[in-house]
Amino acid sequence: MGSSVRISEADLERYYILSKQKKEIEQEMKQLKKDFNLNLDDSIGKDQKGEVTCGSYKLQRQVRTAIGYNQELTVQKLEQLKLHDFIIVEKLPDTEKLEAAIKIGLVEETAFTPCKTNKTTTAIVVKEAP
Repeated sequence: MGSSVRISEADLERYYILSKQKKEIEQEMKQLKKDFNLNLDDSIGKDQKGEVTCGSYKLQRQVRTAIGYNQELTVQKLEQLKLHDFIIVEKLPDTEKLEAAIKIGLVEETAFTPCKTNKTTTAIVVKEAP
């Protein structure tokens, strides 16, 4: 299992404090970004790129646009226009039905054991003890 690292109360306290500060900082940054965007919306227009210089700092707003298609509507339109070559047919397992079939014994679970994947994640939470 690798080398053993000792965890001290000071380590836990430091982690707890940093975690709390991180949340406060992220919240403050979110509010500042909102204020900056409102100011730029008023001065140069909504969704317009621009910049403001204050002292030795420069604020720049970049505008990125992403174009997407509503999948259902686009497929319907392509089918209407008989453009079937523009439609991707994707084969996906219906895992809900498969799990149900395994539970009631219609399908042998061992046949699908090699197909299963396990994803494990860990989370660290440090709280003040009562």
